[in-house]
Amino acid sequence: MLLGVNIDHIAVLREARQINDPNPLDALGICKLAGADQITIHLREDRRHIHDNDAKAIIQQSSLPVNLECAIDEEIIDIVCKLKPSRATLVPEKREEVTTEGGLNLDTYYTKIKKAIKKLHDNEIEVSLFIDPTKEMIELSSKLKVEWVELHTGTFANIYAMLHSNLSQTHHSIEEFELPKKVLKDLLHKSRKDIKKSAALAQQLNLKVAAGHGLNYQNVGLISSIKTIEELNIGQSIIARSVFTGLEKAIKDMKDLV
Repeated sequence: MLLGVNIDHIAVLREARQINDPNPLDALGICKLAGADQITIHLREDRRHIHDNDAKAIIQQSSLPVNLECAIDEEIIDIVCKLKPSRATLVPEKREEVTTEGGLNLDTYYTKIKKAIKKLHDNEIEVSLFIDPTKEMIELSSKLKVEWVELHTGTFANIYAMLHSNLSQTHHSIEEFELPKKVLKDLLHKSRKDIKKSAALAQQLNLKVAAGHGLNYQNVGLISSIKTIEELNIGQSIIARSVFTGLEKAIKDMKDLV
């Protein structure tokens, strides 16, 4: 299973002080040496972390393939076509959200997504769709003729955290999952089953399967054991651990678990 390392949160640290330190570009060589298979970045419309010059420099200088996550906004798609990453992953995006909150609604935005995919393909960029793990979204992805789907594991990760960590005792507790442990265990089982079924269906429809969002050192084993998933994209937990262990060890530790 491949590991894509999302380095957005290096830029988050930089933007917190509005200086040029730490520079996400400095992570490229470390990621490669540590065994990462791909660099993932998200060029958000509000440029809250990665900026255009970051994306350009990373794509030009990375010896690893670059997976550029982006919204379906026409202006952003035009920028991606000029940057020419190895892959573009189309994601939903709201200005007010802290992080991406769910999968792309392929039904509602079908025409706009189809147009974006065509433009990316015309520029020889392979396309992935970040979707919720449902039969409907997998079938629509196949109809849209993309190369990849990335299954949103955020719900799975939130349930796992409420069940197996102290998250419920903090001010970040997730109200939706403030439930008895037995209920959370059943929900976790169902969430993983949905991911596994969706990955199998995607593979049957000749789609390559990635997964990501909220994956960390505690929960990743339950997802990496799903054999039809070919790649995981993980960012925040790796960068968070790197504060204490260094980036190379943080990536190697995750690679070992995967």
